[in-house]
Amino acid sequence: MVDPRGFLKVARKNTEYRPICERLDDHQEVFNLPSLEHSREQASRCMDCATPFCHWGCPLGNYIPEWNSYMFGDKWPQAVNLLEATNNLAEITGRVCPAVCEYSCVLGLNSEAVTIRENELALIEAGFKNGLIKPKTPTWHSGKKVALVGSGPAGLSCAAQLNQAGHKVVVFERDQKPGGILRYGIPDFKLEKWILDRRIEILKKEGIQFKTGFNVEAKNFSLLQKDFDAVCLTGGSDQPRDLKIPGRELKGIYFAMDYLSQANRLAAGEKIDQGQPIEVKGKKVVIIGGGDTGSDCLGTALRQRAACLVQIELLPQPPECRSQDFPWPHYPLILKTSSSHQEGGQRVWSVLTKSFIGKKGCLEKLSCVRVEFKKSNSKGCPIMKEIKGSEFQIEADIAILALGFLHPRHSGLLSQLKVGLDARGNVKTDDSYRTSLEKVFSAGDMRRGQSLVVWAIQEGRQAAFHIDKYLTGESDLGPI
Repeated sequence: MVDPRGFLKVARKNTEYRPICERLDDHQEVFNLPSLEHSREQASRCMDCATPFCHWGCPLGNYIPEWNSYMFGDKWPQAVNLLEATNNLAEITGRVCPAVCEYSCVLGLNSEAVTIRENELALIEAGFKNGLIKPKTPTWHSGKKVALVGSGPAGLSCAAQLNQAGHKVVVFERDQKPGGILRYGIPDFKLEKWILDRRIEILKKEGIQFKTGFNVEAKNFSLLQKDFDAVCLTGGSDQPRDLKIPGRELKGIYFAMDYLSQANRLAAGEKIDQGQPIEVKGKKVVIIGGGDTGSDCLGTALRQRAACLVQIELLPQPPECRSQDFPWPHYPLILKTSSSHQEGGQRVWSVLTKSFIGKKGCLEKLSCVRVEFKKSNSKGCPIMKEIKGSEFQIEADIAILALGFLHPRHSGLLSQLKVGLDARGNVKTDDSYRTSLEKVFSAGDMRRGQSLVVWAIQEGRQAAFHIDKYLTGESDLGPI
């Protein structure tokens, strides 16, 4: 059991970050892993609540009080076993999850929440360091084969679960290396790729087969349907939201994921196959979009030595503390300052981009206006109004559109297969994750829409449960 008075004795202490001047010179992780004693002390702050709302806040239903208790008691093997029981990629979520569980921590009602995400990361890394995390090769084989199309977090977690259920699993990936958005969308300073490779090697040793450089299209998909007992589409949601305003055709305007993908490939020493690299060194860069993806672009451009960086956001600046509109234990809308924001650049709120201005086909400026949001309309939505006389321009050689994603790409496989789509353009499934196609399932952002890594993992696990049940009539996979 945790120390019943630990939260009274110990203050929250976050992981220390490397000096900014040091980390801007490389693409390595921005933080230093805490010592086990530090993590054990932070774990003592968990109150072992009678009703642990952190369970409710976590899409995976992690056994947070339980493994905190084991950590405090120096029972690391038991803690690792509990963590892995619900999370196939804890070393990933421990680094990039926004820690929705912490905003539901009961301690957070009148104090600072437990450092749940950092404890999770310390626990899983202790497991790797001490040889507690090893390949678990299934001892029973069902004789069934499952194909996963896409190797992002949903695909990896689904594959891991189905493999443990005794099915033969093959993961198909169009890129040369598996990982999807984990490899090509998240910068190394947030997730170094050896961490991903370490997990994939374990999955391979457990019996999962990866076929990379394999672009699944209608012709070879029919072969998958024929050769496999079930197929699961986990290709993600990668149709970017565009900004169709005057001047959009100018050179120097890029989608955020195109920029991040190129940067990750260059950092890994890979060749850029299509087009020229997006060069930002010595240039004035404006990032349109104030979310996590925009923050990732900011940190990347800082490391590539952009001359000037501005990140603009349409919405007003959120409050620094939880407001009445987002009462505990709901995930609040509050101001988030990432490690990239700490490193440099300027953030500007309540800005609407009206047009791109250029000369000789190249971007030179953004024409903007400040906006305000008035009282809600009859549907409860706030009304945006431009502020008269607030027009201004921002000089820019490059503009990066970090406006989120609409849905999975329809061109290619989905349109060729004529798979059913929902009203938002995502792959439509029933409650068992089955699509409109025979023995074809879908999970992750492709089915749910753009969301968090932790939700993608949960989707993959849920889909694995239903696929296992479809193949065998029942399933012991969980939790569900």
